[in-house]
Amino acid sequence: MAAAGRNPLRRLAIAIVVTLALGVGVPPAQAADAGFTQFIASLWPEAQRAGVSRATFDAVTAGLEPDYKLPDLILPGRPATGAPSQAEFVQVPADYLKESSIARLATEGQRLMRKYGTTLDAIEKRFGVPAPIILAIWGRETDYGRYALPYDAMRVLATQAYVGRRKDQYRTEFIDGLLLLQHGDVSRKNFRASWGGATGLTQFLPSELAKHGVDFDGDGRVDIWTSVPDALASAAQQLVNKGWQPGVRWAYEVRAPANVDCTAGVPEVTRPIGEWLREGFSPVRGQQLTAAERAQGASLLQPEGIYGPSFLTTKNYFVIKEYNFSDLYVLFVGHLADRMTSPLPFATPWSASTQLRSRDVEAMQRHLMRIGLYKDKIDGKAGMLTRAALGAYQKSAGLKVDCWPSGAVLRAMNDAR
Repeated sequence: MAAAGRNPLRRLAIAIVVTLALGVGVPPAQAADAGFTQFIASLWPEAQRAGVSRATFDAVTAGLEPDYKLPDLILPGRPATGAPSQAEFVQVPADYLKESSIARLATEGQRLMRKYGTTLDAIEKRFGVPAPIILAIWGRETDYGRYALPYDAMRVLATQAYVGRRKDQYRTEFIDGLLLLQHGDVSRKNFRASWGGATGLTQFLPSELAKHGVDFDGDGRVDIWTSVPDALASAAQQLVNKGWQPGVRWAYEVRAPANVDCTAGVPEVTRPIGEWLREGFSPVRGQQLTAAERAQGASLLQPEGIYGPSFLTTKNYFVIKEYNFSDLYVLFVGHLADRMTSPLPFATPWSASTQLRSRDVEAMQRHLMRIGLYKDKIDGKAGMLTRAALGAYQKSAGLKVDCWPSGAVLRAMNDAR
């Protein structure tokens, strides 16, 4: 008998059996996107080297179509659909860090802390990550599992690998997704994701799950889709693997001195907290820090430039930022964790600042790069490095130094050209 790999009828039969086993369901006949179909076929050698069986590959990719409505794609002849659609990057802090949302999630987090107390205690004992931190990640990512992820994960990963801005990364994610299905960690039906391909209660990309997944309930598989212990322990393991330091807070809210130099708000400027305090920064509400806390290294964070709250961020702040690169995301998670043990909101209110359109921030970044003040990505996001570069430009141009992208600064840049 001919080998299965050389017999198309037998291969089809095997693919159908594997399809049913994976929970994929045989798709109806659909008009094929020839370029996409060819691209998917080209991934087979790479998938094979990674350990994906031909039967799994055929079963998962049969009838697979791209989703050109996803954000962050580069489509010839069409406007960019870039990631600025993410709330973390287009909303001002007051909108993203809504008190009503944080209060609701904190109350639910307190309930879940009691419900999963034994599991959370065991996770903290093993990994050194406090229960409120991992609960806050779960709350921010999927509203403690209430949020139903809207996309078929393999379709997202395939589309992003084909026409996304980070094609090489998503080739790997697609293959790791195939391996998750092959290993039986999740069925195709339950393999749902965000538009960026993150999946499960605590939102892992497939490659991150492969690195950090934990079978904490002991059932023989890593299940972050339905097993709360596995999902929370995997989140804790990821933080540990990225450098989490037990016993260290994520950040301290402080009041900045009137003469604060907001251009110092970059990770490269790290000083002992005690040194920041000697320069005029003071913990809010008269909080007293221990000698160990004063000795910790910290960076200044002013998410709205000189407006709104200021923070001294520890190494653990940047560890959480590895989970999601947005400062607002980390502030949400850290503050939500705090609120599970304390009812106090931010001591300094967020300002009523407005956010410029992404293309305007991109124009600023290009100008700052041309004059040698900015060397990072052109992404339309007013992150730490962009804010610091804006402050440096404001100094050189004789403008008010507030480290915040505004229409006035944009006009000054346009006039200087």
